[in-house]
Amino acid sequence: MSSRTELRTGDALAWTRAEMMTIAAARALPNRATCLVGIGLPSTAANLARRVHAPELVLVYESGTIGAKPDYLPLSIGDGILAETADTVVGLVEMFNYWLQPGRIDVGFLGAAQVDRFANINTTVIGPSYDSPAVRLPGAGGAPEIAGSCGEVLIVVSQSRARFVERLDFVTSLGYGAGGDERRRLGLRGGGPRAVITDLGVLEPDPVTRELVLTQLHPGVTAAEAQAATGWELVSAPSIATTPPPTDEELHALRELERARPGDRR
Repeated sequence: MSSRTELRTGDALAWTRAEMMTIAAARALPNRATCLVGIGLPSTAANLARRVHAPELVLVYESGTIGAKPDYLPLSIGDGILAETADTVVGLVEMFNYWLQPGRIDVGFLGAAQVDRFANINTTVIGPSYDSPAVRLPGAGGAPEIAGSCGEVLIVVSQSRARFVERLDFVTSLGYGAGGDERRRLGLRGGGPRAVITDLGVLEPDPVTRELVLTQLHPGVTAAEAQAATGWELVSAPSIATTPPPTDEELHALRELERARPGDRR
């Protein structure tokens, strides 16, 4: 199937798998939660949630902006629109020492270059050598602290064998480590990843082993297709749900958000 699905409901708009992924991620964010947002897909999904169903969602960026309401998708955590539209701005040290590390953030929202079966994340290097990698990525930033200290974590990433790997080339941010109760044994405050949301479906950790389990497929996607895009033997739930397709409201809001540019004002 192409990246643009032909599935329609009545007169509903056609949509792409990338749009389905972003909308599914946005739906996972509850109203009134405090969400520490990473740039890229997490920022798009979080801003979409605030526009559609969660107007009181508090967006926090690690640069120190709390309650940001950007008119366009920020280019980085240092984009001026975040400070201009925030309820308040705090210093970086306060953001980490007072807000994040003590567990005052409900949801951490992260992307990834690689994910393994226990929702550990690599955003550092691709390739077997740290000193001479095939690709050097942006790195950790605040992601390890977000993954370790937020009440729960959502991960949004396109699903492919290159990204969903048996073994990470580098462990940047801990999900569930080697599985089981490793987070507790390491003394991490946060609850860990609640879901990994992809362009094919949703994976959630088993409550005991913490291995990711395929629990939901987006419309038109099969379990075999999800397995083919995964670098390990993917466990499926006994009953796999189907994601409700995007509504026209969600699609219009997402496309408007992605078209917005600096200088736009509503």
